[in-house]
Amino acid sequence: MADSPELKNILSTFKQIDTFIFDVDGVMTDGKMLVTDSGDFLRSFNAKDGYAIRRAVEEGYNVVMITGGKGGSIENRLKYMGVKQFYTNIADKLPVFKRFLKEHNINADTVLFMGDDLNDYEVMQNAGLPCCPSDAANEIINLSHYISPMKGGEGCVRDVIEKVMKLQDKWMNHLSVSG
Repeated sequence: MADSPELKNILSTFKQIDTFIFDVDGVMTDGKMLVTDSGDFLRSFNAKDGYAIRRAVEEGYNVVMITGGKGGSIENRLKYMGVKQFYTNIADKLPVFKRFLKEHNINADTVLFMGDDLNDYEVMQNAGLPCCPSDAANEIINLSHYISPMKGGEGCVRDVIEKVMKLQDKWMNHLSVSG
C-alpha cells in the first residue's frame, strides 16, 4: 500500500504546493459557536493549527482564508498568526478564489484548499489539492484528494501544512540543531 501509485501521486501533489487556502468555521474551528447576549460569536481555534500556519507564513507560503464567517474574532486570530490575505463574510467563494489567484499569478495546481461544507465545493473543484477534515460533509469528502484523519478545529490544518512542509524539507529547518 505504501508504494501504491495513488499514494505516490498524492505525495507528489503535496510536494508542489506553495499556497494554502482554508475555510474557517468547521476547518480551523470545530464549527461550534457560542453566541453572547450582545450577539457576538465566540469560536475556539486550535493552537497547533495556529503554530503550523505561522510556520507556513514564516517560510513564505501564501496562506489565505476565505470564509463565510465574519467578526473580529476571526480577523484578530488570523492577524495574530501573520495571515495577511483573508476574506470574511463571503457567500460565493469561487470568484474570490479565482481573483486571488489571478492577482497573485498563482497556478491553481499549486493550491491546497481545505473546506468542510457545501459552500466550499466549487472552490475545491478548482484547487490542485482539495482536502478536508475527517468530519466534513459527505459531498466534500467524496471530492477531496486527501481527507485528514483530524476533525475540524482539532488539528486538520496542522496535518496538511506539516505534510507539505516536511515533503519540501521546510518543517524543521528553523531549528538550530547542535550535536
